[in-house]
Amino acid sequence: MPRTTGFSMRALIHMLAVPWFIATADVVYAQEELVTDLSHHQVSIQSNFTGAELLLFGAINVNTNAKHDIVIVVRGPDSPAIVRQKEKVAGIWINYGARELTNVPGYYSVISTRVTSEIASQTVLEHYGIGLENLQLRSSDDDDAGPLHDFIEATKRIRLENSLYSEDENGIQFLGTSLFRASIEMPANVPDGRYTARVYLFSNGKIMQTQTSTLFVNKVGFERLVFDFANKQPLTYGVIAVLIAIFAGWFASAIFRGR
Repeated sequence: MPRTTGFSMRALIHMLAVPWFIATADVVYAQEELVTDLSHHQVSIQSNFTGAELLLFGAINVNTNAKHDIVIVVRGPDSPAIVRQKEKVAGIWINYGARELTNVPGYYSVISTRVTSEIASQTVLEHYGIGLENLQLRSSDDDDAGPLHDFIEATKRIRLENSLYSEDENGIQFLGTSLFRASIEMPANVPDGRYTARVYLFSNGKIMQTQTSTLFVNKVGFERLVFDFANKQPLTYGVIAVLIAIFAGWFASAIFRGR
């Protein structure tokens, strides 16, 4: 009888019968399934815009009794930002220093089923930039880690105060064992652009699966015309704005003189 080489038939059957999974950098792809979507994929900003509330809903299909957690990270759009530091000199506040940060998200929100530090290790959270503490901002002149840290923390603090950054550690509601939902609050001063809503399915500190949805926030109508004109023709826009201000001042003065 000829000798067989390589895998035996029994080994092959065993390989086909055992569920396969691949683990890469704390992400584990197994039989868990995650399906998500947004209630709206576009938000229109008009003159009466006071903010928006979006609904992110989804379902998970798991075959184990292990504890599962959901973390949602909504981010966008990234843009450079100049952060200035003020110092009081001789009783007068002046700009003492400045740093340009290159990848500052205009909006950043983290929504989870519980405290993220209880869901995964600090290494995993840092690797995926989950949480304000792990939001990695870079500088074009990153030569002094000490001062740069102060500028980064100031940026986060200011945007927290303006409701552009947020963390909700109990913002995801489960409807039964598999269905879940979460509300995404966007303030009136939210910047327009492209956003991503990334949903992470965790189990025992590992990311089992991720889903990403895209969201667009756009100015429409007259606001869009003014915005495009100001960006494409800044000099003309500035001249017209000055002329309008002069005319408005003259008109108001003429009315009060008439009285």
